[in-house]
Amino acid sequence: MKCPFCNHPEDRVIDSRESEDGFSVRRRRECMGCAKRFTTYEQMEKIPVMVIKKDNRREQFSKDKILKGLLHACEKRPISIDKLQEIVESVETKIQSDMKKEIASKEIGEMVMAELQKIDKVAYVRFASVYREFQDVEDFSEQLSALK
Repeated sequence: MKCPFCNHPEDRVIDSRESEDGFSVRRRRECMGCAKRFTTYEQMEKIPVMVIKKDNRREQFSKDKILKGLLHACEKRPISIDKLQEIVESVETKIQSDMKKEIASKEIGEMVMAELQKIDKVAYVRFASVYREFQDVEDFSEQLSALK
């Protein structure tokens, strides 16, 4: 690791600790050349995952797309952005732990709905209505009956 200040190739680690999310290690380093300190983060390399859409197209997995859908479903609901990001991280962790290179969008949607159902039923129904493409009031009624 080169020093960002003087490009000296040697440093020493002063402190190491796991980051809050548990997926990276924060290291405080000191340059052996200029004695300035800097911080680095180490992360486990993630396997790129392709999502198989309903029409069989494939696109790269995106946490941002999941968060966007959750934000829309949780609009005007008492759910913090931190909680929504926890859901996204949980879903990504499940996908990465399966070690699959491809996953159906249906599986991702089911994971998101399972997490959302635990925290807010209204947001869950909103998300389900878009994800499952509700066509009429009957579809909503069936989903609400299933919740009871």
